[in-house]
Amino acid sequence: MVESTPDDDGRLLARIARSDADALGAIYDRYGGPVYSLAQSLLRDAQTAQEVTQDVFLAIWRDAAAYDPQRGSPRAWILAVAHHKSVDTLRRQRRHAAVELTDTVTGDDPDVVSEALQRLEGARVQRALAALPAEQRTVLVLAYYGGYTQREIAGRLGTPLGTVKTRMRDGLLRLRAALRTAEEMVR
Repeated sequence: MVESTPDDDGRLLARIARSDADALGAIYDRYGGPVYSLAQSLLRDAQTAQEVTQDVFLAIWRDAAAYDPQRGSPRAWILAVAHHKSVDTLRRQRRHAAVELTDTVTGDDPDVVSEALQRLEGARVQRALAALPAEQRTVLVLAYYGGYTQREIAGRLGTPLGTVKTRMRDGLLRLRAALRTAEEMVR
């Protein structure tokens, strides 16, 4: 990845908003890897992650003018776009995926029951994550799905370490509360 500053990236996004293809190439060189890594960690499929990465940079090309430096760094905005595109893809996949149960599989099969419970739990966590503010969701996804340390996340997002820690703590508290509420509704 090419080292950059938020000001450099902000200028590149402004150029992209004016249809400067070279600026898009520079942004891709800087963020193609992190965007792909984030998509891969959420989707767990290389080909789909490549498709999402293309969608992200197409969205950046189309919507660069929507970037607002008052709301966060260019890096955070780009990774938020990547996160949203990845989550949208996951939702589409789940909506279209039909699990066929044959007569040879019974409800007593521990593997089937275990897999069904894991999918339900995963869907609950994804819904709860999607309800978090983008800043909290981004740091949690990078930490728990991307495997980054808080210090690495701070460096990747160009955000102070204390801010990352606060966003993680607040995000985890909200996530815990949302999952607890969802669990109570099931009972």
